[in-house]
Order: sequence, then structure tokens, then C-alpha cells
Amino acid sequence: MDKLEQLYEGKAKKVFKTEDPDVLIVDYKDDATAFNGEKKGTIVGKGVINNKMSNYVMSLLEKEGVPTHLVKELSDRETAVKKVEIVPLEVIVRNVSAGSFAKKLGIEEGRKLLCPTLEFSYKDDALGDPFINSYYALALGLATKEEIDLITKYAFQVNDVLIKYFLGIGIELIDFKIEFGRYHGQIILADEISPDTCRLWDVTTHEKLDKDRFRRDLGNVEDAYKEVFHRLGIK
Repeated sequence: MDKLEQLYEGKAKKVFKTEDPDVLIVDYKDDATAFNGEKKGTIVGKGVINNKMSNYVMSLLEKEGVPTHLVKELSDRETAVKKVEIVPLEVIVRNVSAGSFAKKLGIEEGRKLLCPTLEFSYKDDALGDPFINSYYALALGLATKEEIDLITKYAFQVNDVLIKYFLGIGIELIDFKIEFGRYHGQIILADEISPDTCRLWDVTTHEKLDKDRFRRDLGNVEDAYKEVFHRLGIK
């Protein structure tokens, strides 16, 4: 499968057409951004780790009944994926207070929530991906009620699977952001699942093993990503 025309370049990935109109190639970059692109940098090796980790996790989720866009890993940085129409919602599930949740609500970071929370953001970089609810999404035609119900079901299913999996390798899943797309009328999980899109803390030390190390200038960013990769046991 060959890369043809480049369709898109985002903060973390490039996307290319292929000879198959239903399949794209995603090429993961080492570029890192935070705060809606205000902070920029490079995390050496991030592209390889995010590509391989996303594919590994997507394969796990497929086995648990969550449909994904994964077709085939092509190289360390490149993966063939189903061409979807992205639903313009960022879907965030939280298990522990951290980041914007802690700041907005004045709740100390690290406080375990009584149950997982679900929130939507309108996917629009120019607006800073503002927080919205399902009523906004319906009113604006971003998704149908059936799609929102399915996205909600899948989001909590992803959470259940990943909490158990990560605990097995000594990592606590604090929160994560995922996106969904429409593929021939079906809602499927798209984008990526990686230390860029998840907050992952060591169960014992509570050391941050994710992009917060870059956001907050904590240092050892590459080592944190490598530690997650190592614990996953991906070749």
C-alpha cells in the first residue's frame, strides 16, 4: 500500500490518500504541542511509540467488541486506517480529578471520582475546543441521538477495558480523550490512544507517564513515553 496525495497535516500526524478510496495512511510525527498549539516542541521517538501503542490498544478493544479504524500497521510510524468522517466531538472520560477538571471545579488533583465522568468538547482548534453537552451536539447537528448514545456506550466500554489492562501493568488510567468517526454508516473509534491522549500515572509512585510531563515542564518526557511502551511489552 502506497502513500499518494497528502490530505492533512495536524499537530501529531500526517494523513495520506492510498489507491483504496476507503483506506488512508496515517504517519505519526515526533512534534508535540500543548494548550491548543501555544506550546510547541519535539518528543524524540514519540511518533513510533504512539503509532505502535495505538494499534496495540485498538486491537485489544476490537477483541472486546469496540469497532475501530485500524486496518494494518505498515511500519514503525505508519498505519493504514479506514477512511472515516470524524464526528466533531472530543470525547473525554475521567476517573480521577486532574488537569482542566481539577482547575475548573477547584478539586484537588488526584482525587478519585465516585464514578467515571463523560464530557464532550466541540472539535474546533480556533475556538479552543469548547466544552459542550449532548443537547448542543444535537442542536448543532454534530451527531444524532443514536450516534451520541453509541459513542457514550463505547467510551465507557473503552474505559472499562483500559482501566483493567493498565492496572495489570502498574499504571492507573486517570483520564483520556478519544474521537469517533462514521464509516459506511457505522460509528467506530478513530484517532489514537497514547500518552498524548491519556493521563497515565504509576500506581505506586503516582509519577506521571504522559504528555503532562511536556505540558508542565517536568522533564524526562521521552523516558516516560518509553516506560509506558516498555510495560505494554510491544515489540
